[in-house]
Amino acid sequence: MINTQEPVENFQQLYDDIKKYVLLQTEYVKVEFVEKLAILLSTLLIVSLIIILVIIALFYLFFSIAYAVEPLVGSLSLSFAIISVIYFGLIALLMVFRKKLIINPMVRFLSNLFLSKNQ
Repeated sequence: MINTQEPVENFQQLYDDIKKYVLLQTEYVKVEFVEKLAILLSTLLIVSLIIILVIIALFYLFFSIAYAVEPLVGSLSLSFAIISVIYFGLIALLMVFRKKLIINPMVRFLSNLFLSKNQ
């Protein structure tokens, strides 16, 4: 006589295993997402802090350059104007090379972070 109970138990076990697998995969995706989000946010925080500190340092550096150039050009306002031209030049260079300096490294970082399999 053929036991009809066995296939039903096998299907129930298969269903339970698939359900457990799906739940484990969901948890794995959540953990991986949180890990990558933490890396992304910490990198953004570090880069933001570095940018702020560089801006402050450049501010004081250009102030000191303006006061150092003042005896050469004869006017403090003219030396500050020269420093302003230097600032605009740096902004123009940043705009011209924004893809090479900002966009490409950011895309490379994000693609390595989210698309690479580091298992």
